[in-house]
Amino acid sequence: MSFFTHLECSVPCGAPTLDPSQRHHLCACGAPLLARYDLAAARSWSRDSLVGRDPNMWRYRELMPLFDGEAPVTLGEGFTPLFHARALGATLGLNRLFIKDESLNPTNSFKARGQSAAITRAKYLGARTIALPTAGNAGNAAAAYSAAAGLSCEVFIPGDAKRAFIDECRLYGANVTLVDGLITDAGRTAAERGAPLGWYDVSTLKEPYRIEGKKTMAYELAEQMDWRWPDWIVYPTGGGTGMVGMWKAFDEIERIGWIDPGRRPRMVSVQAENCAPIVRAFQLGAEKAQPWEAASTLADGLRVPRAIGDFLILRAIRESGGTALSVSDPSMVDGMLAIGAYEGVSAAPEGGAAFVAIQRLAADGSIRPDDSVVLFNTGGALKYLDVLSHHAAAT
Repeated sequence: MSFFTHLECSVPCGAPTLDPSQRHHLCACGAPLLARYDLAAARSWSRDSLVGRDPNMWRYRELMPLFDGEAPVTLGEGFTPLFHARALGATLGLNRLFIKDESLNPTNSFKARGQSAAITRAKYLGARTIALPTAGNAGNAAAAYSAAAGLSCEVFIPGDAKRAFIDECRLYGANVTLVDGLITDAGRTAAERGAPLGWYDVSTLKEPYRIEGKKTMAYELAEQMDWRWPDWIVYPTGGGTGMVGMWKAFDEIERIGWIDPGRRPRMVSVQAENCAPIVRAFQLGAEKAQPWEAASTLADGLRVPRAIGDFLILRAIRESGGTALSVSDPSMVDGMLAIGAYEGVSAAPEGGAAFVAIQRLAADGSIRPDDSVVLFNTGGALKYLDVLSHHAAAT
C-alpha cells in the first residue's frame, strides 16, 4: 500500500499542506515542496518484505510518490552496485572505501532516478509535455523517461554543452533548444517558453518528485550495508537533489524503525573550484549561497551557479557534521583515471572530484583508516571521452 499523503513546504513557512492529486511546483513562498508520508502507519511495513522484489528503486514504492493502482514509469533504474574498493582504498590507507556506481543506471547516470519519479507523477497528473533546463545528464534522462511514458519532451541546454548530451536527448525524441549561457539561463528560457503552454516543468527542486527518486540511494545504502549507515558519504554537488534526498531518507528510514536513530553519515559536498557556491557559503557560515559569477568547469553536472535548494544542502552538511570542498578540473580527471585504473569503474569527472575530496580528507586525518566511506560516482566516463583525450594529449 502507499503511505503517500501530502506535500508541504521545505522551510516551513506556515502555508497549508497541499493535495498531491493536483499539480504543484514551488510553495507560494518560493521554496521547494517536499512529499510527505504517514510514517507512523509505515512502521507496519517490514523491511523483510523487500526480499524477492525487483532490484530497482521502486522496491521501496510504499514510501514513494505512487498511489495504489498506479504503475511507475521505469527503465530498471536503481539498486546500483555498492562494492568494496579495496585497491583504490589502499592507495589512501583506507580499509573500508566503497563506490556506489550510479553510472550503471539507464542513460548512464543517477539522473534516471529523479526523472523516473518525476515523470511517473507528471503522467498521472495529466501532463502532456515535459520541460526542463539541463547541463546534460538530466536532459538525457528526462527525454528517455518521457519517451517511455508517451509524453513529449522539451529540453533547454547551454549551447556549449557536450555534443553527446545534445545528441542523446534527440535520440529519445526530445526537442532540444540550445541557449546562450549557463543552466540558469536555460531555466529562464524554459520557464518563459513553457509556462504559457502548460508544459510540466521538472527543473531541479522546482517540483517535488525528483528528490523522491534520488532519496532511494539512501534506502539502497541502508539495505546494502546491512541496515547500518556508513561514516561518510562523499557526494559531487551541482543542484544538490541527491544530497537533500538522502538526508530526507535518513529521517524516514529511522522513523519507520528500519535503522535505530543516532549517528548519521557525515555528508561531504564536493564542487568545482570555478563553480563552488555551496563551498563558499559553508565556509562563510551562510544559510544560503550567493550565485557564482562566471561559473566554469569541465564537469557539466557541477556547473550550477545557484541551487534553489542551497539552504537544504547546507543544512544537511552542517547537521551531519560534514564539510564542503572544491577541487580543480585537472585533479578531477586524475581522479577519474585512478578510479578506472584501480577498480575498473567508468567514472565521470564528478566521481573523480569525489575521489579527490576523499584523498584530501584522508590526508588531513578527518577520515580515519577504518572509517566506512561511500564515494558516489554519479555518472560514467563515456560522455567525457574528449576530456580524457585532451588530458592524454597534455601529458
